[in-house]
Amino acid sequence: MGKLDSKIAIVTGAGQGIGAGVAAKLGAEGAAVVVTDINEETAKQTASALGNGAIGIRTDVTDRDSVDAMVDQVLAELGRIDVLVNNAGWDKGEPFVDSEPETWDRIIQINLYGVLNTSKRVLPIMAEQGYGKVVNLGSDAGRVGSSGEAVYSAAKGGVIAFTKAMAREMARAKVNVNCVCPGPTDTALFASMGGDKLREALQKAIPLRRLGQPEDLANAIAFLASDEASFITGQTVSVSGGLTMS
Repeated sequence: MGKLDSKIAIVTGAGQGIGAGVAAKLGAEGAAVVVTDINEETAKQTASALGNGAIGIRTDVTDRDSVDAMVDQVLAELGRIDVLVNNAGWDKGEPFVDSEPETWDRIIQINLYGVLNTSKRVLPIMAEQGYGKVVNLGSDAGRVGSSGEAVYSAAKGGVIAFTKAMAREMARAKVNVNCVCPGPTDTALFASMGGDKLREALQKAIPLRRLGQPEDLANAIAFLASDEASFITGQTVSVSGGLTMS
């Protein structure tokens, strides 16, 4: 028996990295996983590797029409939505004074508007069901700031605050909304942001002396998506090896 037997779960940005790890864990716990990604090929590859009724759908979280079409397809094929994991994200590391407004727009569109777009469509469905678990991916950058990631920090801070507001608004409908903040995690995005020097410095700074792995995040998210966490809502949990403590 898995924690998520017979549940229908959507994971955005699940073609690779943390999202793929989350999709694999939710599938292993018994959920039928909807793997969405802007890259249709990786979405379908991840879904086919999962089995258990998983489907891969190309979705651009910055585009309301794309999100609506994905949700319509999920309802048509699977009938309901029990879990939503808002994982899709993107960043470009640079000092704020050197950054361009086009970059700000992209960071805010993907990291903040992406969460607003999926939530706007999915939360009313969960409210009507009288059941739902939403896990938004924040970032420790949104809790304590991060040099070279100013706009990303702002967007993720927005996700954290939005999570709390939604937890309040959705509580009567029995919909739980929580936020998981990854610390430095060993993914392709991390590799693109800095080299071995950054990795070594972080390994020294993290009390548990290693970077996070996608499965570290996936384990926390699967718990919050399950009925074991039914009395937890509006919370922000850092999965960071102790780099940040609150």
